[in-house]
Amino acid sequence: MALTGRAALLAALGSIPVGILEPGWTGILAVNGPLALACACDYALAAPVRRLLLTRSGDTSVRLGDTANVTLTVTNPTRRPLRAQLRDAWPPSAWQPGTETAASRHRLAVPPGERRRVTTRLRPTRRGDRQADLVTIRSYGPLGLFTRQSAHKVPWTVRVLPPFTSRKHLPSRLARLRELDGRTSALTRGEGTEFDSLREYVPGDDTRSIDWRATARQSSVAVRTWRPERDRHILLVLDTGRTSAGRVGDAPRLDASMDAALLLAALASRAGDRLALLAYDRRVRALVQGSTGGDVLPSLVNAMATLEPELVETDARGLTTTALRTAPRRSLIVLLTTLDAAPVEQGLLPVLPQLTRRHTVLVASVADPHIARMAQARGNAEAVYEAAAAARAQDERRRTAEQLRRHGVTVVDATPEELAPALADAYLALKAAGRL
Repeated sequence: MALTGRAALLAALGSIPVGILEPGWTGILAVNGPLALACACDYALAAPVRRLLLTRSGDTSVRLGDTANVTLTVTNPTRRPLRAQLRDAWPPSAWQPGTETAASRHRLAVPPGERRRVTTRLRPTRRGDRQADLVTIRSYGPLGLFTRQSAHKVPWTVRVLPPFTSRKHLPSRLARLRELDGRTSALTRGEGTEFDSLREYVPGDDTRSIDWRATARQSSVAVRTWRPERDRHILLVLDTGRTSAGRVGDAPRLDASMDAALLLAALASRAGDRLALLAYDRRVRALVQGSTGGDVLPSLVNAMATLEPELVETDARGLTTTALRTAPRRSLIVLLTTLDAAPVEQGLLPVLPQLTRRHTVLVASVADPHIARMAQARGNAEAVYEAAAAARAQDERRRTAEQLRRHGVTVVDATPEELAPALADAYLALKAAGRL
């Protein structure tokens, strides 16, 4: 029970504090009899809030940047009409800055024995699970002099998924995939391709593709056509160690790596390849295996939603062992990690032969566009020093990438906006070359 602003004003004009209305609450009783009677009646006619029944429904997941609607149903089982203000509390990251007050507060009127619904619109600013906090209801009497207030726990969780902004690049990469598959262009020969059909020889064809037995049975020279193999195995490995926490622009490197992994997963699943996901730093943070067809992308997105960078040094040996155990067959292992010299030279390079001996390895890394801008800066002594530091950082990054290439690793190094399409292009190039 609480005193409203209206009652406080009346008390200030003609009343004095006299005692306690009920245990634990000190109120103000008017000396004036009619005013005291009005306050008592107002309190008695306010609907009790502890007997209200509250349930939730609505969205359980939303992509980062989109809006989720969570509906709260308030049932009034009492004989008094409910006139109330309601606050539906959520963590601060469930709202855009400055919008929490307007979005979380609702006015409510529920007649006796009826129910009403209010909808809270969430617009989360971070990935992961967002859980509802307390629902606070303040019930007013008909005169607005006194209120009853209580908080209810009504559990609900909204999972905030990665935004997948690179989806816009998927149609163009699917068109190139169809070309590789032979639906829009001639099929070609490659080491990792499978036989498709026979056709007549034309000048310029690879003579190694001539089918001499088929040629002997007909009057023209026949050649075999080939198409990229399907049902290849791809393991996406997300390094969630400390280097993934570095922010590039407005987001950590891990988020850009996730976006690139999702585009590659969408493309590879359309190509008929099998995908698995491993997130690792010093232990397994997420593992997705066995999903096929249309279940692949939802499974990956759901697993990535709760991943956060860990401020620990990645255990490269443990990562390699886990990757080999996760991919027992020959696979394409896509490692999304850093190209910083120290972690690669001291961690990855010593164990890299274990991966390249059995698998095709592709390393993808997020480059900071600010470094490129610094390298071009001029105009004063400070800018020149910054340009020199940036040039040195770029040289170290190129040397690290070259070391990986000497071990037979394909390297993709691009800014957050360019990483996803560049990784998809590298996958298609490997597929066209028959290396999958």
